[in-house]
Amino acid sequence: MRDQATFQIWRTQRGGGGGFRNYTTAVADGMVVLDAIHQIQAEQANDLAVRWNCKAGRCGSCSAEVNGEPKLMCMTRLNELPLEEPVTVEPMRAFPPVKDLVTDVSWNFRVKTRIRPFKPRPPDDPDGTWRMAQADVDRVQEFRKCIECFLCQDVCHVLRDHHLNDEFIGPRYLVHVAALEMHPLDTEDRVEDLRRAHGIGYCNITKCCTKVCPEHITITDNAIIPLKERVVDEFYDPLGRLLKVFSPRS
Repeated sequence: MRDQATFQIWRTQRGGGGGFRNYTTAVADGMVVLDAIHQIQAEQANDLAVRWNCKAGRCGSCSAEVNGEPKLMCMTRLNELPLEEPVTVEPMRAFPPVKDLVTDVSWNFRVKTRIRPFKPRPPDDPDGTWRMAQADVDRVQEFRKCIECFLCQDVCHVLRDHHLNDEFIGPRYLVHVAALEMHPLDTEDRVEDLRRAHGIGYCNITKCCTKVCPEHITITDNAIIPLKERVVDEFYDPLGRLLKVFSPRS
C-alpha cells in the first residue's frame, strides 16, 4: 500500500452548498476509509462532521458514497481502492445534507410508522404458544439482518433521482413489509397498501439495492419480487379475480 493517499472530501459551506476539499494523509495496511477520515479530522480538519458509532459494520451509521458508490466507510478497505488517484468521499445523495458527510435520514423512520405493524394470530395452544414450520421461519430470517444503513435507499433511483418520497417507501421498507407479510404468525393484510400507499409499482427491479447491501440481503429476489407477485395476484390476475367473485365468502 502507498504511504500516503489523497482524499477528496465533501465539505459544506456556511449559508448552503459545498464542494470537495483535498486532504493528503498517511495510510497503512489494514486501514479502512473511516480510519482515514478520523485521521484527517484529528490532524487537519477538526470541524469535519462524520457520523459513526460501532466501526464494525453493525450500526449502519457511517454510510457515505466512496468513489461514487454507496458504502459503509468502516467496511471499505483502502487496499481495495485505487489510491494512485484521489478517493472521493461524499454524503448520501438521496437525503438532505446536514453538514459535511452527515445527512438527515429521519424520513426513513417516519416511513416506518406508515406500515401496518405485526398482528399475530391467536395462540395455537391453551398455554399461549404457537406452532410454526421451520421453513417458514427460515424464509423471513434473512430480512432480520438489516442494519438500517439506508444504502439501499440511497442508491434507489425512485428516491435518489425522482424524489418520490411521498409515494414510495423504498427497498429498506419493502424488506420490512416482506418480513411482516411472510411471517408465519402475521394476519395483517398489507397488499392494498403496497399497491397504493407504499408505491411498489415504482420499483423496476434493477437490483441496485441488492448490490450495495452490506449484509448481502437478496432484497430484490427474496423481498420485492414476491411482494409484487402478491399485488399482481390480488389485483391484476383476471382468473384470480373471477374465482373470488364466485367463491363462497368466509
